[in-house]
Amino acid sequence: MPRQDTPDPARLGPPTAVCVGESMAVLLPDRPGPLEAVENFRLSVGGAESNVAGALTALGVPTAWISRVGDDGFGRRLLAEVAARGVDVSAVSVDPHRPTGLYLKEVGGSTGHRHDLGPGRSRLHYHRRGSAAAALSPALLDDPAAARLLADARLLHLSGITAALSDDCLALLRTLLADRRPDRLVSFDLNWRPALWHDRDPAVLPPLLDAAGVLLLGADEAEAAFGTGDPAALRRRFPTPATVVVKDAARTVTALERDGTAIAEPALAVEVVEATGAGDAFAAGYLAGALRGLDQRRRLRLGHLSAACALTAHGDQAELPPSPVATALLNASPADWAATRVTADGITGPALPARMAPTGQSGTDPTPTSPSPSPSTSPSPSPSRTSGAR
Repeated sequence: MPRQDTPDPARLGPPTAVCVGESMAVLLPDRPGPLEAVENFRLSVGGAESNVAGALTALGVPTAWISRVGDDGFGRRLLAEVAARGVDVSAVSVDPHRPTGLYLKEVGGSTGHRHDLGPGRSRLHYHRRGSAAAALSPALLDDPAAARLLADARLLHLSGITAALSDDCLALLRTLLADRRPDRLVSFDLNWRPALWHDRDPAVLPPLLDAAGVLLLGADEAEAAFGTGDPAALRRRFPTPATVVVKDAARTVTALERDGTAIAEPALAVEVVEATGAGDAFAAGYLAGALRGLDQRRRLRLGHLSAACALTAHGDQAELPPSPVATALLNASPADWAATRVTADGITGPALPARMAPTGQSGTDPTPTSPSPSPSTSPSPSPSRTSGAR
């Protein structure tokens, strides 16, 4: 799939979206097997909020990421990579005393080693206790650079990961969510990470989620955290957000409005290369659609499309198709949408005539110009479909 040019922050203009939260350095193994059998690791970076910031920027939404990193090589690498995606990092603090968080990925294989996780399985090993990001606190609001970005933001994106890092991080989320502004959309992604809550009380989460304007939940993670993944039950559990978006793994995403309206949109058929970052890409696509004033179905489709592109590339960031391709897909009939297939080589389907073959450079504003397709019964998803699994 063609990779779009790195967005130029100066061309995009001042940030209209701000993502606040932790990111870490990542060590990826050069082969499957237990960590003790791995000879070499590749350095990368990762984090839910910076992933969303990068994907929003790629979608043409000027975005800033606010966090803290250590005054170390991992922190410098993290800042450089996020900035290279076109994200404003001017309000990221460099902590001279605390390190940048780190995690290692362990990939199962068929090595026969007694500690091998096995084919198709993986495990993340986190080293983040006492990190620079864990020191995020309400004091952030006293920083002029951060305060300016937050004051001008039309979108503020947060996640449940931050709440689990420390009491100070939890206090920051509570402060940000209490600052309600009619001209700012606040989105909150649960991002349930059980390992983070072993020594903390997850009962702090529901009030945070219910204070958002848009709440993003994976059905599986909601089941683990709250005992249900049913969209209607989750809508009742969290009555305050204007929209609750429930992602049902490899099948459908449902957006439920406060007035009871529910729109469900099936996922695209995808030939998955790597699942990392797809949930963050979905969030970015959906939120970009909300900022552009798209109807609910198109917001869900833009989320699906962004997630599908992330699934067909290595790493956390989506590679987006050209603007005419995205527009055609957002306007496609339900049957044409269901017949669309996304692979590493490109996007094919009846909604894309030959003249719209996905070649060349990608656009950054896939805003549809024709009427929205009328709702219809969603077709049964194929086994290869995905709605932005993590």
